[in-house]
Amino acid sequence: QVQLVESGGGSVQAGGSLRLSCTASAYTSSGYCMGWFRQNSEKEREGIASIYTSTLRPSYADSVEGRFTISRDNMKNTLYLEMNNLKPEDTAMYYCAAAKGSCLYQVNFRVQYWGQGTQVTVSS
Repeated sequence: QVQLVESGGGSVQAGGSLRLSCTASAYTSSGYCMGWFRQNSEKEREGIASIYTSTLRPSYADSVEGRFTISRDNMKNTLYLEMNNLKPEDTAMYYCAAAKGSCLYQVNFRVQYWGQGTQVTVSS
């Protein structure tokens, strides 16, 4: 089964940047949708970005469009989330996620495998 391990979370000031990484098992290199979800105390867990292959356009939630960039490096079995111009409302636990098959251009795809999460805190 697929195992996912996130890293790169931390505390930053508003307007700053962070890059999250998710190291996956080798089986996610082909035929898997991968993405990022987040959850804070005031909201349900929500999908914010997804990607199927590096040749297809990724999908983003409206709340992060233009600020976050998702990418994957199949050679390293690693998923990334580049977060720029961070806002206090971006504060949340961020989770790497994966599922067999295409994302179908959905950010809230049906997840089969979850990472343990990494905390991102943005102060004003």
